[in-house]
Amino acid sequence: MSLGDDTGRTRTRLPEASGDPYGGARRNGRSSSRSLVTVVGVVVLLIAAIAFANRGGGDSDAEEGGDSPKAAATAPTGEKPVPAGAAGIPAGFAHDRQGAESAAANYAVALGSAEMFTKARRDAILQSIIVPARIADFEARLDKAYTPEFNKNVGLNGDGTAPEGLTFVSRTTPIGTKVTESSSDTATVEVWCSGLLGLAGESSTSPVTNSWFTITMLLEWTDDDWKIVTHSQKDGPTPVPGDERASNADEMAKAVQEYGGFTYAR
Repeated sequence: MSLGDDTGRTRTRLPEASGDPYGGARRNGRSSSRSLVTVVGVVVLLIAAIAFANRGGGDSDAEEGGDSPKAAATAPTGEKPVPAGAAGIPAGFAHDRQGAESAAANYAVALGSAEMFTKARRDAILQSIIVPARIADFEARLDKAYTPEFNKNVGLNGDGTAPEGLTFVSRTTPIGTKVTESSSDTATVEVWCSGLLGLAGESSTSPVTNSWFTITMLLEWTDDDWKIVTHSQKDGPTPVPGDERASNADEMAKAVQEYGGFTYAR
């Protein structure tokens, strides 16, 4: 409610706090998802995912010769910054630093998706974003890790699908990117990310948790696009957890099903 006084100024009266509007318990302490942080990725992804299964349950560099891009609102056109390529992953990035950053952000999303847990989709993703000379190596290493037994330990079916009544959540959200080294045809890009991992549903014993991590990719300009040569990952930077009420299983499952992902660009 806005009120006027004799000075001509406007005062705004805010509603008084009435406690947690959801009536639920608030979360305390740090998230227990640190052990899941490396699930999103290629090689280091597997280390944290195995741990998950075993528990039972600076500034962006400027373009050559230009200033750093300034923050600006994105027009609500719904158009993708680059066209979709093989496996539905964006492709056709610009042959410059910002194109490498955009590619790295999109590849982080693909590598952190639930589709990585099924062989057919995993192979399609790798064939789309890895340099041809390294595809066989990536596929072989991941096939040895994503076994039916491993999927079952995570709580999935042997083929990587979620059990009936549960929704498997594995998502990566890029927060920012930075080029640390670059040449005309190579770029090392760091992608700061937040990730979600777990099973949503009333019978889930592995609830969806949040983690923070930074992915480093060495990209190479191959076949008129940026492709991954090597990939590594480390924890953080991690913000202090807030005190928002954790959503229940049904809310989380509904959100994952109703909210789609994004295509990222610089």
